[in-house]
Amino acid sequence: MSKREHRLGVSEATLVTRTLKLKPHESWRMEAAIAQVDNLFGMDKAFYDDELSQLRLAYDAQRLCIDDVEKVLERHGVDISSGRWNRIKEEYYRFVDQNVKDNAKQKPWSCH
Repeated sequence: MSKREHRLGVSEATLVTRTLKLKPHESWRMEAAIAQVDNLFGMDKAFYDDELSQLRLAYDAQRLCIDDVEKVLERHGVDISSGRWNRIKEEYYRFVDQNVKDNAKQKPWSCH
């Protein structure tokens, strides 16, 4: 267990980290999008690296999924890079996020 305090609505057990490459945009547009993403309930941290054009996220996968983040980015006109590796990562992130949600709903089973 880490000693870091997480934001309200974030459980360390279902905390995931994500990195997405974004297409370059105007700084005001990017700042507005990142600020709104950072304010989503269940988001622990959202950071944009200008040099690498990467959005780094840490969120509770039980409350959020990568699609929620993409919707906010789309509303602000920020596009995700359409490279092959980025698309593969997006699909993997969707799979893992859905798996976390499904596992949270499942009642623990035991033969004892």
